[in-house]
Amino acid sequence: MTPQVLENKTTIKKPKWLRVKLPTGKKYTNLRKLVDRYDLHTICTSGSCPNMGECWSEGTATFMILGNICTRSCGFCGVKTGRPETLDWDEPEKVARSIKLMDIKHAVLTSVDRDDLKDMGSIMWAETVKAVRRMNKNTTLETLIPDFQGIEKHLDRIIAVKPEVVSHNMETVRRLTREVRIQAKYDRSLAVLKYLKEQGISRTKSGIMLGLGEKEEEVIQTLKDLRAVNLDIVTIGQYLQPSKKHLPVKQFITPDQFKKYEEIGLDLGFRHVESGALVRSSYKAQKHLT
Repeated sequence: MTPQVLENKTTIKKPKWLRVKLPTGKKYTNLRKLVDRYDLHTICTSGSCPNMGECWSEGTATFMILGNICTRSCGFCGVKTGRPETLDWDEPEKVARSIKLMDIKHAVLTSVDRDDLKDMGSIMWAETVKAVRRMNKNTTLETLIPDFQGIEKHLDRIIAVKPEVVSHNMETVRRLTREVRIQAKYDRSLAVLKYLKEQGISRTKSGIMLGLGEKEEEVIQTLKDLRAVNLDIVTIGQYLQPSKKHLPVKQFITPDQFKKYEEIGLDLGFRHVESGALVRSSYKAQKHLT
C-alpha cells in the first residue's frame, strides 16, 4: 500500500501544512535575546527549527555537544562531515551554564557522531549530563544519542547518569537505511534501544522521517519493530532536503496520513506518538516525561 502523498516535482511548492508562523511571545523574545547576547548554541537556532517558538515558550531547548563536525555522512543530514576538531573539555560546563541562563526546564542533548574517538564521545556525554545536573537541580533531561557502534560499555556511561529519557533515532525504514544512514545499521539501532530498556532506562524514544520513498507497510513494520523492543515514545515527521547535495524529497506526506500513523502507533501500545509534518525529534519533549 502506498501512503497518501503529494509527489514532489520540481515545479510544485511545499504544501500549505509545511508553512509555519514566525515565533512570537514574551518568553521567546527574552530567550532569543539571551542566546544572542551570550552566543549560546542551540540546535533550535542553528537548525532553524520550525517549532522553536513553541518549545521555548514551554521551557524546552536542544543543545548539541562534541563539536559541529560529524564523522558520518548521512544523506539526509545538514551537519558538516569531515575530521572533527579536538574535544573541548569545558563544553559540559558551557552547556550547563547555557541551560541555567535560559532557565530551561527540560533540556534535550544531542551530538554529532564521533567514531574517531575510542569512547565514541560517551565520556563527554556523561560529563555533560553530570554538569547539567550540578548546575540545574530542577532541569530534566533527554539524551538523543548516536549508536556508539552498538558498544555496550559506551552505552553504559549514558545509562549510569540516568537521563529521564534516552532517545536514539531510527530515521527511516529498513529498506532505505543503507541509502539514508550510510554508516548505520537498522538492526544495530534496534539493539541499542533494546539494551537501553533492558538496563533500566524507564523512557526510551526514537524518531523516523517520511518522504524518502518509504511505503506505508514499511512504516508500520518499523513501528512494530520499535514496539518489539519495548520503546515508549516515537516521533514521525516530514523529511525536508537541507541542500541540493542531500537526498531529495520524494513525497510530501499529508496530515491525514500522519494522523493515521499516530493512531496505528497508539494502537500498538506506544506511550506517546508525535506524528505530523513539522514534528522533529525533540518536539513536545517535555510532555514525554509523563
